[in-house]
Amino acid sequence: MSGAEDGGLERHTYDVVVIGAGGAGLRAAIAAHEAGARTAIVCKSLLGKAHTVMAEGGIAAAMGNRWPEDNWEVHFRDTMRGGKMLNHWRMAQLHAQEAPERVQELEDWGALFDRTEDGLISQRDFGGHRYARLAHVGDRTGLEMIRTLQQRAVALGIDVFMECTITELFKDGESISGAFGYWRETGRFIVFEAPSVILATGGIGKSFKVTSNSWEYTGDGHALALRAGASLINMEFVQFHPTGMVWPPSVKGLLVTESVRGDGGVLKNSEGKRFMFDYIPEFFKSETADNEEEADKWYDDKKNNRRPPELLPRDEVARAINSEIKAGRGSPHGGIFLDIASRRDAEFIRKRLPSMYHQFKELADVDITAEPMEIGPTCHYVMGGVEVDPDTQESAVKGLYAVGECSGGMHGSNRLGGNSLGDLLVFGKLAGEAATAYTHELGARPKVAEDQVRSASAAALAPFEVEGGENPYAIQQDLQQAMNDLVGIIRTGAELEQSLQEIERFKERARTMVVEGHRQYNPGWHLAIDLRNMLIVSESIARAALAREESRGGHTRDDFPQTDHDVWGRKNLVVALDETGEGVQLSEKPLPEMPDELKKYFDA
Repeated sequence: MSGAEDGGLERHTYDVVVIGAGGAGLRAAIAAHEAGARTAIVCKSLLGKAHTVMAEGGIAAAMGNRWPEDNWEVHFRDTMRGGKMLNHWRMAQLHAQEAPERVQELEDWGALFDRTEDGLISQRDFGGHRYARLAHVGDRTGLEMIRTLQQRAVALGIDVFMECTITELFKDGESISGAFGYWRETGRFIVFEAPSVILATGGIGKSFKVTSNSWEYTGDGHALALRAGASLINMEFVQFHPTGMVWPPSVKGLLVTESVRGDGGVLKNSEGKRFMFDYIPEFFKSETADNEEEADKWYDDKKNNRRPPELLPRDEVARAINSEIKAGRGSPHGGIFLDIASRRDAEFIRKRLPSMYHQFKELADVDITAEPMEIGPTCHYVMGGVEVDPDTQESAVKGLYAVGECSGGMHGSNRLGGNSLGDLLVFGKLAGEAATAYTHELGARPKVAEDQVRSASAAALAPFEVEGGENPYAIQQDLQQAMNDLVGIIRTGAELEQSLQEIERFKERARTMVVEGHRQYNPGWHLAIDLRNMLIVSESIARAALAREESRGGHTRDDFPQTDHDVWGRKNLVVALDETGEGVQLSEKPLPEMPDELKKYFDA
C-alpha cells in the first residue's frame, strides 16, 4: 500500500476507549469494564509493553507491615514535601488513602509479593519516604504488576488493539466523540467512535538523548490533549533518575533501580569518597544522617536513626551526582560509582536484586556482587501532564480523561520513587469509573464528522507528499541533543531561550520532512508522525522552564538557584495551544487551597 492508497477504513464503536496499555491504561480499562462499559484498549506497541515494567522498586502504600506507625497522613506529607508543596493536595490525599487497598486488590488478583517474616506483604525503603512502605516483588515489581493486570484484562474479555497508533482525537462541539489512528503493520486507518477517551500514553523521554524510556514515549497523550483543547500543567518539571547505566553506549540511560540504594548501596566518586553527605539540603537536614556511622547504623537496624543521604528525593541525588561529574570526580565513562558489593553479601544481592544482577552481568560484563556499577542521571519521568480533576481525572474537555505519567498535578515538582505505581492504580480506577458514568449518563452520543476523518487522514499522509525534504531521524537526533544540552538537569535562561529558537527551526524542518516507501512496515513514517508530538511537548517544557525563575524539584535554574516560596510556591504554570495551533502559550494558575485539617501535617 503506497502513501496515496487508502486501503479502506476500519470503524469501531465503544463506550470507553483507553489509549495506552501500561499500568494506568490496564487499570482504567478494568474499572470501566467492571462498571459496565464496552471498553477497548489501544496501544502503540504490544499489550503490557510499557514503562510500568521499569518501575522495579515497588508500590508506595502506607500498609504499616514493616512500620506500624506508618499511615496515609505520613505518606501524604512525604508526597507533598517531595513535590516541594506544588502537588495538587487532593490528588496526593487520594493516592495516600487508597494505595493500600489497590495493592491488596492486586494480590487478590494473583500478584505474588515478597513477604515479611510474619507472612505479610514486604515493604522496602525508598528515597523521600519516612518509613519503609514500598510493596515489592524483588526488583521486578512493575513486571509483576503488568502481568497481573494484563491477565485480569484478558480474562475479562476486554478488546485490545495492539500496534495501533492514535494520531488525532475527534470532538463534536466541545465533547469528545472518538479517535483516529492507524495499524502500524499495514498503515490502514482506523476510527474509534466513543464518547469517553482515557489517555494513558506515558511520558516524553524520547525527546532527550539520554533516557530510560523506550521508543514509544514521544509525548503522544500530552500532544493529543493539547490539540483537543485541554491544558498541561507543571511541564517544566522533568525527573532525571539519579541512576541509569552509562556503559556500554548501547545501554546508556537504562534504569538502575533505586532499590540498590534502598538495600544498602552507596554513591562514591572517583576518589572513593561517599559524597552525598556534602549535598544534604536544609529542607531535609532534620531527618537525614550527616555522617557515615549514623547512616550505616540506620541501614543495620532502621530504628530511631536518620536516613542515609543516598535516600534523599531523586532530584536532590541527581543534582549531587551531576555536580560531582562536572567537578571532574566522575567515573571513567562519565558517571559515578554505585557500590553495594562492599556492603552486602553476594547471596543477599542476587536474592533482592536479581534483575540488576543479570542486567549488569549480561549487558556490561559487571558482577555487581563483586564490583561497583557505573551510573549517571537519565531522563526518566515527567511530572507535568494533562490538567485533570482530582476525583475523576477528567480534563477541561468533556469526555477526555488522563491517567499515569501523561496526567499532571499529583507529583508536584518531583515524584517520589514508588509513587508512580500507586498513582497508576489509584487514578486508573477512578478514571475508568468516571468515564463509564459519564458515558452512561449521556443522552445522544457525540458524532464523528466525515470531514474530520478526511482531515486526519491527510495530516497522517502529509510526509508522503513531500519531495526532496529531510529525513525525520535527523530532526529527532538534533532535537534530542538540543533538549539534552539546553533543557537538561541544570538550566539557564540563555540556554532555554536558545532551545526555543532551536525548536522553531526543527518545526520548520519538520514541515518538509519526507518519508520514502509505502505505508506498510514504515518506521520512518511512524517517526514523522511522532515528531509532531515531540516538538510541541518539547516546546511546552522549555517555555515553562524559562518562565519559572527559581529552582524547585525537577527544575534547576543555575541563574535562579534558590527556591522562592513566596512568589513561585503559590502557583502553577499552565500550557495551552496558541492561536496558530502549532505553538504553545503560558498562563499562571493559583495552587488549590489546602483544607486546614491537612495543613496541620506541615506545622512542624
